[in-house]
This record gives sequence, C-alpha cells and structure tokens, in this order.
Amino acid sequence: MSQRGTFTDVVLGRAAERPDRDAYLFLHAAPDSLDAQHLTYRELDHEVRRLAAWLIERGLRRERVLIAQSDGRSFAVSFLACLYAGAVAVPVAPPHGLHHADRVLGTVKDAGVALVLTGRSDALVVSQLLAAGGYQDIPCLAVDAAELPEAGDWQRPELTEDDLALLQYTSGSTSAPKGVMVTHRMLLANQRAIWRSMRTGADTRIGGWLPYHHDMGLVGQLLHPLWLGGTGVLLPSYAFVRRPVRWLEAVSRYGITASAGPNFGYELCVRRVTDAQLAGLDLSHWETAVNGAEPVSAETMRRFAERFAPVGFRPEAFVPAYGLAEGTLHVTGGRPSGTARPPVERVVDAEALAGNRFREASPGVPSRTVVGCGQADDVELRIVDPDSHELLPDGQVGEIWLRGESISPGYWKQPGAGENRGSLGEEHGYLRTGDLGVLDGGELFVTGRLKDSIVVAGRNLYPQDIERTVQKVSALFASGAVFGVGQEAGGEQRVVVVQEVRVGRHDLDLPALASAVRRCVAEEFEVRAGGVLLVRPGTVRRTTSGKLERAAMRSLFLDGRLKPLHEFVEPSLAGLRHDSPPGWSTLPAVS
Repeated sequence: MSQRGTFTDVVLGRAAERPDRDAYLFLHAAPDSLDAQHLTYRELDHEVRRLAAWLIERGLRRERVLIAQSDGRSFAVSFLACLYAGAVAVPVAPPHGLHHADRVLGTVKDAGVALVLTGRSDALVVSQLLAAGGYQDIPCLAVDAAELPEAGDWQRPELTEDDLALLQYTSGSTSAPKGVMVTHRMLLANQRAIWRSMRTGADTRIGGWLPYHHDMGLVGQLLHPLWLGGTGVLLPSYAFVRRPVRWLEAVSRYGITASAGPNFGYELCVRRVTDAQLAGLDLSHWETAVNGAEPVSAETMRRFAERFAPVGFRPEAFVPAYGLAEGTLHVTGGRPSGTARPPVERVVDAEALAGNRFREASPGVPSRTVVGCGQADDVELRIVDPDSHELLPDGQVGEIWLRGESISPGYWKQPGAGENRGSLGEEHGYLRTGDLGVLDGGELFVTGRLKDSIVVAGRNLYPQDIERTVQKVSALFASGAVFGVGQEAGGEQRVVVVQEVRVGRHDLDLPALASAVRRCVAEEFEVRAGGVLLVRPGTVRRTTSGKLERAAMRSLFLDGRLKPLHEFVEPSLAGLRHDSPPGWSTLPAVS
C-alpha cells in the first residue's frame, strides 16, 4: 500500500471501490444491549460531501475548524468534511466540566478558529462557553440539525500532500496549548507505518472506546480502518468508563481483531469486570491488543491475560507500543518478525536505572520490570544525552529523538520550535520528545519523562514506579500521582504523593494509611516522602487518553487547590505552597 496524495483521496477511493461495505459500526450502549448503527462507505461519502460543500460555500479553505462532538458519527463526518473542504480540523473534547472547558477556550484562542462544528446535544454548552470566553462571534453549527447542500454541490478543492490536515492539541498546560501540525503526507506515512508494524489488512476489524479527539483514537481507531478499506467498530468513551466490560463485549460480539487502549484501561477491566460478566465473552479472535499512550505495566498485562484466559484471550495478543502526537501517532510497536510473541520484558537493576544505566538485576537486589515497545521502522530513532546532545550506545538511558516523514515540523504558530528541535552531530531536524528511553537489541524501552523524573541524591526516580508500589499499600487505594517539589534545574527535590482513597467505611484510619505510604516509599525507594495527601476518587487528573497529568497535580498542590481527606506535609514543603493567584476564581479547589 503506497498511496500518495491526500487522505481525502483515500476515502474517495474507498467509497468508489466498496460503496456497500460498512465503513463504521457505531455502538450504542443501553443497559441491557450493545446495538450498532451501520454506516457504509457510500453513505459516509455522501454525508461528508454535503457538509464539505457547506464549508466551502463559506470560504473556510485553510481555516481552522474546531470539532467538539460527543456523537461518533457526527465527529467522523465533521472531521472528514474538513479534509474534503481543505479546512484544517481541530478536534477537542466536548467541553463538559471546567477542566475541559479551559482547554477548549485555550485551543480556540491559539488556533484562531473560524467555526465550531458540534451537535445538538453539545450546542448549548459550546455556545455558552464561547460567549463566556469572549468568542461569541465565532459561528457554531450543530451538524446533525443543519440544513446542508446536496452532495452533488461539492467541488473538490486543490489540495497537496503538504497541506495541513489537522492540528492535534497535546495534553499540556491549559494556559499554553500546543497544536501539533499534521499534514496529509504525515497522516498517510503514519498509516503505512501502522500497517507494516501491526500487520493489519482490509479484513482486520479495528475498534474500541478511545476518544476521537486524541491521536490514538483519531489516527489509529477512526482513520486506520478507512485507510485499509475495512470496518471500524466504535464504542463511546463514556460507555467504557461507566462499565469497562462494554469494551470486551464489543470485541466479543462484533468480532474486533485489533483494539488499543492505555494501560489503565486494561487495569480497569481486571478490577471491575465481574465473574458474571465474564461468562458470556469470547476474546479468542482478539489478535492485536495494543497497549500505549502511557507507561506499560508488565504486571497489568500479566493480570489481564490471566483474568481473561478462560474466555480465549492470549498473552501474545499484547502489543506494547510507543507513539506521540508530534509523530502523528505510531513510532514503535508491532511484530517485525510477523509472528505472535509475548511482549519483551527485562528485569533490570533499579539502582542502576536511577543512574541512567540499563543492566540485568542480580538476585536479591531491588529490581524493576520494564516492557519493550517494539522497534522503529518508519522513523530514525536515537537515544541522546539531553544535556550534551551526544549519541548514546545501547544500554544507556537518554532522551528519545526522532526524525522521519511522520514527524511534525512543529507546533501551530511555532514551527520548528527550538525547545523541540535538536541537532545530532552534523545532522539536524530531530524531534526532542522529552521522553526517556533505552535501546536494547533494537527494542525500545521507555523509562519515563524528563520533566516527570524526580532527582534525589543524584538518582533519577520514576514516578510511575512509586505510584504502582504505593497502590499496593491498601486495597482502598485507587489512582495516584507522584511528583517532585523543591529545587529545580537539576537540584534535589522532595517527593509528594497524592493518593485517591475509596471512602465509605466508618473505621477508616487515614493517618495510619498516610504513615503506611511514607513507610512504603522510604523502604522501597530509600527516600522520604515530604508530602502525602489522601484524596477522594476522581481528584487525580488524567487526560482523556488516560495519561496522568502530574504537572497539573503539582500545580494544584502548590496553589493550595487540593482539598484532601487527610494530609501530611513537611514544614519545608508547606512553605512552598501559596494561595491561588488572582483571576483563578473559575478554577475551584479539587476535593
């Protein structure tokens, strides 16, 4: 498959080749059923042409169009209509809740959007948000309630593979959003990379619950079936969050063979799918279970495989992967040999890893199990010392640098931004990912984030290790976030743990739990936790793809906007906290 041109060419070609084949099945999760709404390639092309004609009539070629849709069918039509019209799609999460609302307004401002495409169920909220943010002049169209031109009115605009297809906003600070520029060339290059790595084909049935506005949900789940000429089976994200077994029911009932999720999605299934729910499942045809978007846990994959082995799930179906929005999506993963095999694991010396060395653990010493995320196929991947910019050999931990056709030229209004571009010897143009990793036998092992790592006594501690260990302290513990506070610029930091506790018991001894957390961190990592905050479930922030927002949690802690059930904070850290700054009255304390 070596298509050139634009993604619009791909969809038009599929509609001409197989008009009566299902492009999508949109699942609707009722209390006792999981019904599907079918949309063929002919029907999809027809609906997209009508909306694209409307966009062209209003002169929106090359303009940024915000897509805030809860409904999967409307999102797919809206996104593809932007491509058909030569507009630049800007997908966002529907703005329900203050956190998402802030991000939407930040994106509207940064992208300079000319129009918002939404649906009847979201139109009122979106319109009110725009007005509250001072953007009442931006028109807002409810796609599923609009009177649109006929499909025959669509006139195809002049497009090249280097035209922008979308701006993919990353899950960073709400005050300074970054829109990754993704061209048609990048989209097609990344689709080819996914195809080669994951061994997908027209008969591969791809599906899942990932949010459409996120790179893994958009590029891998929504667009890849169209590129293949196959069928996508799409479950609303909220259906999975409310009842995780819905994901597995969709795989079982609708024959999904390839599905992806972040590690926390698999963990949620292990914890919340009951024996009674297990009884009716058949996961034997699930060939590719991609685990990505956040650190991959060997323990989670082992527990998932054991839990669902009785209904046909096989450990070799797991495919850990590494990707990022700045790389369109996919960077490493898959099965280069073409044969199914369990994920590659290494049990390494934890102390050596803290010193950026990657070596096998000796018996009896503290260790950490890390999971390989495959090999780079379509990109040049280098491990580089983040300070000296020297290329590091296999076995040395450093920053992951990337270069290739799928790699973005930069952020909107910040092309080639210096903080994200680096040089390696005489070569230029590598993307500095900010992720830490190591190559071992060509396999990439991602070990953490530069900004997330905590420097204590010259050691680099990885917050995900502390988080996983702390969660074993009590069966009442849910999600948690660990971050460093204190000296910056490489100086020593103090560890802070924010841990959710499932409340409801009258005999809950919160001070004892906090002490147990401090003891655990001291014994397992030989550092002192300067702060332990026990909070209600739902306090710890995640992106819609499941990534922990440690930087956001750190800001909430320093700004005094966390309302814990119980806390222990050393005086030296208490002095660093301050009241919320003026103008933050719209961001309430999180309790």
